[in-house]
Amino acid sequence: MSDRSQQPARRDGRAARAEATRARIVAAATELFTTTGYTTTSIGAIAAKAGVSEQTVYYAFGTKKAVLAAALDVAVAGDDQPIPTLERGWAKDALADPDPRGQLRRQVAGAADIYLRAAPLLDVVRSAAPTDPDLAELWSANIEQRLTVQRVFTEALARKTTLRDGITPETAADVALTILAPETYNLLVKERKWPHATWQAWAETALATLLTTAPE
Repeated sequence: MSDRSQQPARRDGRAARAEATRARIVAAATELFTTTGYTTTSIGAIAAKAGVSEQTVYYAFGTKKAVLAAALDVAVAGDDQPIPTLERGWAKDALADPDPRGQLRRQVAGAADIYLRAAPLLDVVRSAAPTDPDLAELWSANIEQRLTVQRVFTEALARKTTLRDGITPETAADVALTILAPETYNLLVKERKWPHATWQAWAETALATLLTTAPE
C-alpha cells in the first residue's frame, strides 16, 4: 500500500481522536460548570478533569465561553451533530401531526427530553449572565433561538386550529416560550420537586388551555 493511500486513513484517525478529545472536554466542562459554577471553573480545571493539557482545550475551543457554548449545544441536541432543532425528528413529527393536541404533545415531549439533559447547564448560563457580558450574549441568543422555534410551532398550530380568543401566532409563541422556559422547568422540577412527568403533563395541558379554543 502506498503512502498516498494511507493518508486518508491517517486523517480519519486524527479526526476521530480530535472528536473524542473534544467530547471528553465537553463532558468534563459540563460536570464542572453544573457542580462548581461557571465563574469558579477554570480552563485548567477542565483540562485536568478531561485528562488533557490546557493548551489542548485552548486549541480545541479558544475560550471558556466557547467550551460552555459547545457543552450547551450537545446537551440541547443530545449529540454533537450540527442539526438544527426544527430539523430534528421530534420537531418534524410535531409539525407534521395533523391533530393540534398531538402537535402540542410532541412539542412538549421534545422540550421535556431537552431539559432532562440541558436544564442544569441552561441554569448556569442564566445565573451567570447578569455579571458576565459574554454569557449575557449567549443567554440572549438562546432565548431568541427558542422563540424562533416556538414561532414555527405556533404558526403551524394556527393552521390546524383556531387560536384561543383570537391571539396571534406571535403572542402564542411568547406564551409557549414562557410555559416551556427552562426557568419554569427548573422552578417546578428542581425547586418545587415536581416529578419530570408531572411537569410534562402540566405543560401540555397549559399550552392546550391557553392557546386553543377547545382543549381536550
